[in-house]
Amino acid sequence: MARDDAYFDYLLELLAGLEKISSKKMFGGRGVYCNGVIFGLVIDEVFYLKVDELTEPLFVAAGCQPFVYDMKNKQVAMSYWSVPAEAMESSEEMLPWARHAHAAALRKAKPALAKSKK
Repeated sequence: MARDDAYFDYLLELLAGLEKISSKKMFGGRGVYCNGVIFGLVIDEVFYLKVDELTEPLFVAAGCQPFVYDMKNKQVAMSYWSVPAEAMESSEEMLPWARHAHAAALRKAKPALAKSKK
């Protein structure tokens, strides 16, 4: 667990330019939240960020890969993608990717919030 904590502490440094970063344990990893909205996952010390139809092309162009898990003998890709290697080296490189992910997460959350208010 100490390795996981050290990795997450490092992510907190990289994400220091964002407001209210928190996490919850889930899926054998952690969900990463900004202002209460999940925008990232940490699985096996790999950081994945939320994508949508607007941001996925940016991640594809940067050579990132989706988080994929096995379910009933088939692979399922989630809408969370790895970050470019250089983004893991500095906050300056990470923040644009994290902001894209947070924006994608907010776009995804808006329809869900609208449904819950009906």
